[in-house]
Amino acid sequence: MSSTTAQTDLNGWTDPREQIEFSVLMANGRLAPRSFANEEEARAWARPEDGDEVVSFNYVCACDR
Repeated sequence: MSSTTAQTDLNGWTDPREQIEFSVLMANGRLAPRSFANEEEARAWARPEDGDEVVSFNYVCACDR
């Protein structure tokens, strides 16, 4: 699983809306077969010239481009 940008309170609870993950939606409609630590890493891996898109999502909503 990739690193997240979430804030954890003193009780150890993390708001799932803030647990953002990054991936690459490849031109063939599938997500990349790996996870990325952050958006910059996903952008470096993506091939936008071939139709790839960097996407972010969390555990609350399915996908937000």
